[in-house]
Amino acid sequence: MTDKQLIPADLILPETLNIIPIMGNPVFPGIFTPMMIESAKDIEIVDKALASDSILGLLLLKNDETQKPEADDLYRVGTLARIVKKINLPDGGINIFISTLKRFEVQKFLTDTPPITAQVKYLDDKKPGSIEVKALTRSLISEMKQLSEGNPLFSEEMRLNMVNIDQPGKIADFIISILSIDRHQQQQVLEELDIQNRMEKVLVHIKKEQELLKIQKKVQNNINEKIEKNQRDYFLKEELKAIKNELGMPTDSKAGEYQRFKTAISKLDLEGEVKEQVEQELEKFSLMDPNASEFVVTRNYLDTIVSLPWEEPIPENFDMVEAQKILDDDHYGLEDVKERILEYLAVRKLKKDTKGSIICLVGAPGVGKTSVGKSIAKALNKKFFRFSVGGMRDEAEIKGHRRTYVGAMPGKIMQGLKIVKTKDPVFMIDEIDKLGTSYQGDPSSALLEVLDPEQNVAFRDHYLDLPFDISHILFIATANSLDSIPRPLLDRMEIIRLSGYIEQEKIAIAKKYLIPKSLERSGLKKKEVKYPAKTLSSIATQYAREAGMRNYEKALDKIHRKIAKKIVLHEEKAPFTVSPDTLNGYLGQPVFREDEIKAASIPGTAIGLAWTNFGGDTLVIEAVNNPGKGGLQLTGQMGDVMKESASIAYTYVRHIAARYGIDESYFEKNAIHLHIPEGATPKDGPSAGITMASCLLSLLRGKPLKKNLAMTGELSLVGNVMPIGGLKEKTIAARRNKIKTILIPGANLKDLDEIPDNVKKGITFHAVETMEDVLEKIF
Repeated sequence: MTDKQLIPADLILPETLNIIPIMGNPVFPGIFTPMMIESAKDIEIVDKALASDSILGLLLLKNDETQKPEADDLYRVGTLARIVKKINLPDGGINIFISTLKRFEVQKFLTDTPPITAQVKYLDDKKPGSIEVKALTRSLISEMKQLSEGNPLFSEEMRLNMVNIDQPGKIADFIISILSIDRHQQQQVLEELDIQNRMEKVLVHIKKEQELLKIQKKVQNNINEKIEKNQRDYFLKEELKAIKNELGMPTDSKAGEYQRFKTAISKLDLEGEVKEQVEQELEKFSLMDPNASEFVVTRNYLDTIVSLPWEEPIPENFDMVEAQKILDDDHYGLEDVKERILEYLAVRKLKKDTKGSIICLVGAPGVGKTSVGKSIAKALNKKFFRFSVGGMRDEAEIKGHRRTYVGAMPGKIMQGLKIVKTKDPVFMIDEIDKLGTSYQGDPSSALLEVLDPEQNVAFRDHYLDLPFDISHILFIATANSLDSIPRPLLDRMEIIRLSGYIEQEKIAIAKKYLIPKSLERSGLKKKEVKYPAKTLSSIATQYAREAGMRNYEKALDKIHRKIAKKIVLHEEKAPFTVSPDTLNGYLGQPVFREDEIKAASIPGTAIGLAWTNFGGDTLVIEAVNNPGKGGLQLTGQMGDVMKESASIAYTYVRHIAARYGIDESYFEKNAIHLHIPEGATPKDGPSAGITMASCLLSLLRGKPLKKNLAMTGELSLVGNVMPIGGLKEKTIAARRNKIKTILIPGANLKDLDEIPDNVKKGITFHAVETMEDVLEKIF
């Protein structure tokens, strides 16, 4: 059985309908609603319907974005509508008022493109059981009442209509048409003919809508609370402002900031361009809206200005005796370095000059460059600021960023002055030899202005864009090597070299400085660990043979950690005596063994002296000959300069070979291979020239060189011995390697005066002018 809907007597339902595609949501039966028609094809359909029975079919588009709908773009279940009134609009469109009557289903589309016509079958609601429908009807009405209470979207007229509808199916249709749910879900309800199922679906959607409304109310309440709090805060702030006005106090944070800046700037000793520019910025700040983006930029700028030390420094008054005591207390040895520093301080004291200088401390890692810089600051009683430029590639790190950039800030020089709050501190620029370059700029070029006494009296940081006198700063740069420092930058600095330490110096430094410091770091007391002198010597020779003290300090830390563990786990009781025999247990097998001391004990070997970034070193040069086509083969990762030295040595030896009874055919029938061990380590420089020549001649004559003999010197093609650098470091390396005799170029005799007597002790130096002098002393 079906429940037939009442149709007006004057209306006979046609089997064929003109179809209007609708966007948005489907239209349900029993509704009176306006509809806007803009398409010319659809207007044609409306006019055609008005000319006959005023009947239309409404079908929902499957996709709202379809521009030119066809039959396949439409759902097949829609609503029959009768046009009640038509109104023409100024833009050419029409507005029609329709009364929807009944559901229909398309049996067949007669035309696929507009104007679309279709053969239809009319659908009636299926009659359900009366009790369930009554219960569902009551539930729907009561749930909708709850949903509509306090909701401005539901008018009183809607509520009355809902109560006055007597048919359950129509109630479901009415409710679903006013709920804000997905169009496809509404279409599913339209296609549902079973009234009970339809009502159940609508009830589910009402429940979802109620949940959404609860969340909406919660959000709304939170917003209202915030608005009320903001209003309350606003009124309180206005009252506070009025009270402050009465008391003559600043009324807001901006006024307070302005007053602070004004007071601070008035105390600064500013003049000329600086004073004018700062006053302009302060005036601009006073007129700015605190919410403007420029406000924070200007505030930060003024903050930087008032944080910098603009006052001229007071004349220095340091005690030279105290300065010498500080340097002696802080560093063992380094007598020539301390002497240079004291000479420099004496000049400053005599001149009563606060102008800064530029010193560059050069030496291997771990020889104490940074600590010497700190000691200078301590001796002068000045503030100390250190920053590293190793790997720096952006010149803005030195000279700052322009204020136009977001997050702009001053360069390292100005940042340091803000921190130390004095105009004449000691600035340490660490790792100056490791500056990088990139597309962002060249920091070494930016340092040229910073380190030039003629220019830095009016240094302009990009952020400040004002002249600032940084000539009172004492700059101390540190480097491992001078090779990578650009020449113009090197010219601006006074070079002080820090050589490596010999074994006796390392032992003294360990006793005086490293052991107490390491014990304190490990939580041990001085009386709990004892070191015999032989143990300290063994650490220096077997575990830490490099020029500096870092590996020595690491070895001590390792020993103390193991002792701390034994104490905590109650494995042993203090005191501990670290003897040479127990070193293996603490530090493992020695890194350097006595049998590793380099020796030239067979023909075709010679010991040379080299200088590296890590201090001096000894090189064993090896040569062998093999029957074959003549020539010289070089291995051992030699640089271009060293390869040229090897070629010169080979040519020279071939030139003088006849003197030693070596036939010229020897060079035609023998291939000579010259190698420098430790092939993974790059090597370069000309100072191994005489060593290579001696090695080749030893091979040709079949005679080994004297024992414990080393040499250094550049060889020219005609046999002259040229001067070399780094003699002190090379001598220290020779001493570590038990060398007794060193051949040096005659031009380097003057450098022996700079080498301390304790380093030269036990070593005989022979000055050589030509390769002939060398050959007299090596066999």
